[in-house]
Amino acid sequence: MTKNIMIVGVGGQGTLLTSRILGNLAVHGGFDVKLSEVHGMAQRGGSVVTFVRYGEKVAEPIVEEGQADVLIAFEKLEALRYAHFLKKDGVLIVNDQRIEPITVVTGAAVYPEQIIENLEKEHTVYKINAMEEAKKLGNAKVFNIMVLGLAARHMDFSKEAWLRVIEKTVPPKTVEINQKAFLHSYEA
Repeated sequence: MTKNIMIVGVGGQGTLLTSRILGNLAVHGGFDVKLSEVHGMAQRGGSVVTFVRYGEKVAEPIVEEGQADVLIAFEKLEALRYAHFLKKDGVLIVNDQRIEPITVVTGAAVYPEQIIENLEKEHTVYKINAMEEAKKLGNAKVFNIMVLGLAARHMDFSKEAWLRVIEKTVPPKTVEINQKAFLHSYEA
């Protein structure tokens, strides 16, 4: 059976690193893996979407609407934007962070209110204020790994496997803080 994971965020939030960690984890787990990255206006704070599909045999890298087992969103408007990709029994992991797109900044659009509460009406949602928690650990840059730690509880890999792959994937000088961030939310 193929597992479909979607990671969404805004340029600079670490969606690509997160998809590499998940892809490496699946490869080390003996699965066939397909990754796909979709960059919007990432350099200007636009959407970045990555798909990670793994299983015994995976034919294509794209997750179709209504097929994601897990949707990891590093920003809550991105969660709303892509929630229709979730399966009925899928899980939505949301970082409770607000990053206003350029249309909101310029006044051309309004940032929706109560995004997470509205998503909870239709989906199984787990939320975390990862930026705040990462700052408590002393490094705001690891917030994406904190979100991944929460999401990892809804996937089929051991804590030890996650920690090994994080060690092999992140820059060497950041291994300790990334593993600490992962464990902080994984064990919460």
